[in-house]
Amino acid sequence: MHRESPIRRRKSRQIMVGNVAVGGDAPVSVQSMTNTETCDVAATVNQIQALQRAGADIVRVSVPSMEAAEAFGDIRRQVTLPLVSDIHFDYRIALRVAELGADCLRINPGNIGREDRVRAVVDSARDHNIPIRIGVNAGSLEKDLQKKYGEPTPEALVESALRHIEMLDRLDFQNFKVSLKASDVFMTVAAYRQLAGQIEQPLHLGITEAGGARAGAVKSAIGLGMLLADGIGDTIRISLAADPVEEVKVGFDILKALHVRNKGINLIACPSCSRQNFDVIATVNALEARLEDVLEPMDVAVIGCVVNGPGEAKEALIGIAGGTPNNLMYIDGKPHHKVASAQLVDELERAVRAEIERRKAAGESHRDAVQPLTVRVGQSG
Repeated sequence: MHRESPIRRRKSRQIMVGNVAVGGDAPVSVQSMTNTETCDVAATVNQIQALQRAGADIVRVSVPSMEAAEAFGDIRRQVTLPLVSDIHFDYRIALRVAELGADCLRINPGNIGREDRVRAVVDSARDHNIPIRIGVNAGSLEKDLQKKYGEPTPEALVESALRHIEMLDRLDFQNFKVSLKASDVFMTVAAYRQLAGQIEQPLHLGITEAGGARAGAVKSAIGLGMLLADGIGDTIRISLAADPVEEVKVGFDILKALHVRNKGINLIACPSCSRQNFDVIATVNALEARLEDVLEPMDVAVIGCVVNGPGEAKEALIGIAGGTPNNLMYIDGKPHHKVASAQLVDELERAVRAEIERRKAAGESHRDAVQPLTVRVGQSG
């Protein structure tokens, strides 16, 4: 069953990062960042391709040196996803990667140096028709702001952002987006809320240095969930001390939970209990592994409840109601055939992939479709 999101998005100016629209009425895009050595071109290309298979829309690559800039050019030629170049201090690196095909420059104008150097970067971005991301981070605030506020605060983050924005305004450059990141959820949320009403540019959301896979996902879901529910946010990055592919998965899970964007499997699963008639946890784990390549929007639910199972299965296009000794598969709300528990995962995967093929044949396939296919696995007594 499809549910429309009640969220009303903040209106923002639309920019293009490669072929991906950010802001305006474009879907909220999901980003990640490579953690390979950029000069290791093969490793970086492999990781970008893995992120693309996971559904990432945009990938950021750190470019700390001119050697890395040349490697970036080699990487750019081998991948198709839009690439954001992450650059600090040396304006010449920004000029070089712009020539080599960067789709966006992530800089802080304030740490580039003299205004003539900032102007050179902005002119290059203008000439190559690529946007800039102003990235403000609580861990690298300007010294005078640290002294003024005593510690990182939402107000300090916003003042830093406005300082950078003012530089771009003086240079008549409006093709940019802004991020205001801290590891503290409340500081980050307050900063974005303050800035959202002061500029029209897109906002890139993230909780920086959020932590490991579990804790970081929780902090990111809370912080970004608060902002997205307010309609704030045009593109997101989940910062995890984990495989970057996990960042993409968590990002889409957050968007799906808010009905902001439907892409890939939305796995709905109960914790299981003694009422279950098949191993719910094993079924969930196996389905996740089998279907992680699916980018078609689908809800797949594993509900280990003898009370709710049949009703959940009947509401779905495809569903399994667990029983003893066999489980009953429902198709389009009607009982279809019985499935032994040993074949349960195989049958569910077969049914899901058959529906994907049916959609393709009918011209209905859409990886970001508004209305998802619902697949539920329930329990019947």
